[in-house]
Amino acid sequence: MKHLTVEGLRLEYRDIAATDANRPTLVLLHEGLGCVAMWRDFPQKLAVATGCRTVVFSRAGYGHSDAYIEPRTPRYMHHEGEVMLPAFLDALGIERPVLVGHSDGGSIALIFAGAFPQRPLGVAVMAPHEFVEEETLAGIRAAREFWANSDWPQKLARYHQDAPRVFSDWNDSWLSPAFRDWNIEACLPRIACPVLALQGEDDEYATMRQIEVIGEVVPGAEVLKLPDCGHSPQRDQEAAVLTALAAFVSRCSGS
Repeated sequence: MKHLTVEGLRLEYRDIAATDANRPTLVLLHEGLGCVAMWRDFPQKLAVATGCRTVVFSRAGYGHSDAYIEPRTPRYMHHEGEVMLPAFLDALGIERPVLVGHSDGGSIALIFAGAFPQRPLGVAVMAPHEFVEEETLAGIRAAREFWANSDWPQKLARYHQDAPRVFSDWNDSWLSPAFRDWNIEACLPRIACPVLALQGEDDEYATMRQIEVIGEVVPGAEVLKLPDCGHSPQRDQEAAVLTALAAFVSRCSGS
């Protein structure tokens, strides 16, 4: 695993070389409990399917990346999309990436694309959130119950230096009264690049409105609803997701 310092924090990342020099660089953004290792072999498979250089990193506090000293606020995803992600890209000299974000990572990708509309070549989001739904809160409450009554803490500790904080930062933030009004729909009209939005029809954390609104607001956005699929399309429908992403990358690169 490689490391670099971004905004004073040491972040871990993995950098898979391109097999086609004419293809863009993909940058993967993980979910609210994820990290580099929790993508498993999906980044490698995506690199093979697209020919692209593929970069995946653990945000601050996740995996083996340094944690923030400050407590999390309801604007934590804005900070990631407007400050940390551009700084990370600059540190690696990545000018026009195609972002691939899952869940929180998808929201961060949309925030980035709205804040810097000329920067991304494309944005693909899997099960993103643009606003808080009761279905999301119900799923997060169920996750809290499962965390307290299962071996999930031990399993998550295999991937993160501080698994209890990773879980509480995510769970407590979403369930806090201050987060109820969180909404990033204002970012969507400012997005100027192609967008692909995927979601499982059995997503336990959201309704289809999360991707439908992208299709309604972002010009030319492609919306893909996946059957027999929950909140992690890259696991539940890996083949379909790889096919869709490969076609999307070709669209973004004009090939």
